[in-house]
Amino acid sequence: MAADSTAAIAVDPSVGAAADLVQRAPDGDALLNGVRLEQLLETDDGRIATPAYFYDLDAIAAEVRDIRSAFGAQRHLVAYAVKANSAGPIVRAVAGEGGGADVVSAAELKLVRMLGVAANGVVFSGVAKTDREIDLAIGDGASGILAIQAESIEEIPRIDARARALGRIARISFRVNPGIEADTHAYIATGHDEAKFGIPRAEIGSAVEAVAAAPNVQLVGVGNHIGSQLTVTDAYVGAVRMLIPVFAACETAMVQRGRPALEILDCGGGFGIDYGTAPVGSGRAERAADPGGTPRAQEEKSRVVRPAEFVRALISEVDRAGLSHTRVVVEPGRSIVGAHGVLCASVIMQKRARPNEAERRWLMIDAGMNDLIRPALYQALHRIEPLRKRDGESIATFRVVGPVCESSDDFGAHELPDPPPAHVVLRDAGAYGFTMASQYNGRALPTEVFLSGGKVVSTLRSADADAWVRSRVG
Repeated sequence: MAADSTAAIAVDPSVGAAADLVQRAPDGDALLNGVRLEQLLETDDGRIATPAYFYDLDAIAAEVRDIRSAFGAQRHLVAYAVKANSAGPIVRAVAGEGGGADVVSAAELKLVRMLGVAANGVVFSGVAKTDREIDLAIGDGASGILAIQAESIEEIPRIDARARALGRIARISFRVNPGIEADTHAYIATGHDEAKFGIPRAEIGSAVEAVAAAPNVQLVGVGNHIGSQLTVTDAYVGAVRMLIPVFAACETAMVQRGRPALEILDCGGGFGIDYGTAPVGSGRAERAADPGGTPRAQEEKSRVVRPAEFVRALISEVDRAGLSHTRVVVEPGRSIVGAHGVLCASVIMQKRARPNEAERRWLMIDAGMNDLIRPALYQALHRIEPLRKRDGESIATFRVVGPVCESSDDFGAHELPDPPPAHVVLRDAGAYGFTMASQYNGRALPTEVFLSGGKVVSTLRSADADAWVRSRVG
C-alpha cells in the first residue's frame, strides 16, 4: 500500500487491550488504529499541526471490556479515573462499555454526566471538596451520586450540613488510609501514613461515630487507593485484605445503630502499564524513581501485570470473605488510556556540541514539558520513535528536548535515525498528558485527535497562541 494512501491498514488481530498499540506498516510507518500517523500530519486539507495527541478509542473500549469481564458474576463498577484523561470521546467510549467515573471536581462531575455516565455510576474523591461541589454531588439525580468519598472525619459534619440544607440524604464512603507503602514514585503514592489522603485506619471508629451523629448522611461503603502505576499485585491485595475487615466492622456498626447495610467495597485503582525499556545513555534515567520508563522498568517489564489480573486477585479475596452480594468498585485511569494515546511532534533542528572530548547531540522538537509534563515532574521516560522508520538507516543517540525555557524540558536520550526524521512519536502518552498540559511560555495547548474503525472520528482543537496573547492583554 502506498504511503500516502488514505485507507486504514489491517493490523494484527491480537491488537487490543494487551497488545503493542503502536504498530508498523510494512514500509515502517507508525500506525495507530490502523491509521498512518505521518499521513494525518501531512494532509493539506484540515492539516493537524504538531504537537498533537492521537488516541485509539477502540483499544480504550477494549480495556474496559477486559476489566469488566474479569469480575465474572460479581456485582461491580469500573469507575474510570477521569483525571487521567477527561476528553469527551474517551469518556463516552468508557460509558459505552458500561463504565462509570471517579471524579475529583465539580467540573469533572458535570462533564461525565453530560457524556452519559449515570449519577449512580459516579464516585467523588478529593481531600478539599468545596460546599458547592458537595452540593452538586448530593443534589445530582434522584438520590445523589453513588458515593462521596469522605477523606477525613472533619468532612463528615460538613457533608451532613450541606445535605440538611438541601433536604437530602448524602451517600458517603470512607476512604481509608491503610498505611501501606506502594512501590511507586513518591508523588503518586497515596496510601502511606504521611499522605494527605484518607482517614487513618486507626481512626475509623471515630469516623463511624461521626456518621452516627449525622442524620443526613448514609454510609454506603468503604474504600482505599494506595497509589498509581502499580506493576505487581502484592501491595494492592494487601490493601484489600486490610479493607475487608474494616468493611465488615463498619457494616456491623451501622446495622446495630439501625442504619442500612453497606453497599460498596471500593478497592481503588492504580493499575500500571508497561512504558517499555528506558532510553539509552540517559543520566535522567539513572535518577528516575517512576517505574514507568526507568531502568528499574527494564527489570520489571516481564512482571507488569494486566488490570484484569488485579481484578481477579481482588475477587479471590472478596469471595473468600463471602461478599458476593457487595458491589465492588475499582477506579482505573492510566491502565485504560495510557498505552492507547501518543504525542506526535515535529523535529525543529539538531544541535551538536563538544564541551570536552565527548560530542553531545540534542534533538529539538516542538513538544515540550507544557504538553507532556510527566518526564519533568516524575522523571518518567517515554519511548520516542520516528513516525517513519526505514530499513538500513544510520542510528545515533540524541538527547530529545523541547522548546520550553527550563532545563527540565528534557525527554531523555533516545536512539533515532541520523539524519533525524521530520516527526517523532512519544509513546504511552494517553494518561496524564493533555490533562496536565499548560500554556507555560505562551504556548498553545496541543490538538487531540480520536481514531476509531481506522479513521478520525473526532478532533478537539485548542486555542492558538494568538488567543493566549489576547487573554493576557487585559
